[in-house]
Amino acid sequence: MPRARKGRKFDQVLEGARNVFLQHGFEGASVDDIAREAGVSKATLYSYFPDKRLLFMEVAQTECHRQADEAVELIDQNAPVRQVLTEAARRMVAFLMSDFAQKVFRICVAESERFPELGHQFYHSGPVLVRERLMEYLAKAVERGELQIDDLAFAADQFAALCKVTLHEQTIFGVAACCPPQEADKVVSGAVEMFLARYGVR
Repeated sequence: MPRARKGRKFDQVLEGARNVFLQHGFEGASVDDIAREAGVSKATLYSYFPDKRLLFMEVAQTECHRQADEAVELIDQNAPVRQVLTEAARRMVAFLMSDFAQKVFRICVAESERFPELGHQFYHSGPVLVRERLMEYLAKAVERGELQIDDLAFAADQFAALCKVTLHEQTIFGVAACCPPQEADKVVSGAVEMFLARYGVR
């Protein structure tokens, strides 16, 4: 796959593409629509992104990195482990239930056979990135004697899976357009309690 080229209107193109992809999906998003939404010419768009798949992945990766970096900045790495895990779970649940995350997930699944690299790249800019950020904190908590974890990567994956219980499947399969706040809180508290029951220091 060709590479993107940065330029003065790079962020402008990304924002326009984000709006069009979320509204029309990957297949339904035309280059004309994206250029119009971004307020640039098709020539400018192609100079930055010669391939629509490349543009889609840049949009998805940018959002995933923004979410992860924002979570790291707002979470006190030295706070008690229950407090940090609760805040991390809230952010993970909120992102999973967001319109952006749901639509990007569906696009990656829908296009997985024709463009398997889409799913591959989204996985490494989404779930893998979350795992790395979570592992960094878990390692610090282990060093402080607050947690006992032998396999940080596996523990981080377990925590992420706990944050998806019920809500993820209901949303992806269209059973529930959104979840009541109390259901989200139930998933968050359940994820934290189960994780601490397994890895907390007694």
